[in-house]
Amino acid sequence: MTDRRWRVVIADDHPIFREGLRAVLGVLPDFEFVGEAATGADAVRVATDMVADLVVMDLHMPEVDGVEATRRLVASTPGIAVLVLTMYDDDGMLNAALQAGARGYLVKGAGHDEITQALRSVVAGGAAFGAGVADQILLRLSGRAEPKTLFPQLTRRELEVLALLARGTGNQDIARKLWLSAKTVRNHVANIVAKLEVSDRFEAIVLARDAGLGRESQAEG
Repeated sequence: MTDRRWRVVIADDHPIFREGLRAVLGVLPDFEFVGEAATGADAVRVATDMVADLVVMDLHMPEVDGVEATRRLVASTPGIAVLVLTMYDDDGMLNAALQAGARGYLVKGAGHDEITQALRSVVAGGAAFGAGVADQILLRLSGRAEPKTLFPQLTRRELEVLALLARGTGNQDIARKLWLSAKTVRNHVANIVAKLEVSDRFEAIVLARDAGLGRESQAEG
């Protein structure tokens, strides 16, 4: 191990989670915490201003999400490492993060040792993936992964919401069926509209039905 200390920025919109990561970094002699951000836009600014070597990046953040922040950082700062640490474990978000240039992908709940190993792997130029994420990648490489052809830009949960919308299900019923809050459903619908690049939920429903979603029942809701 060299005497170099890698400069790290933590980007997450939850203060308690940022505090936990600072504690992890505080006991690692080869890492130095240099800044934090609660939005994707701030993550890009802070990492650039602090000349960070590594950004630990959440994906769900206000203003600019973690995928776009990763894309901007990798484009503007060649050599910077981004380690995604997120609640999302679906193929859509994994693909988006890797395409944006992330070198590693862990799901929140990863242990101290797993996070430490991932930090060291990505700053050394390698890759790091949590156990469940690694399984998804291996399945895909082996050709045994289930193909996802409908709206690959959507997460699995967003696809579930879109399918229910296409069946004529209202937000309250979607919340009940998927055990979600009404606010969460509204957020999913907004994300679906943005990702499908349509003007509103009704255009999203038309697009979904044209793709074959919602044919099971049009009378629901």
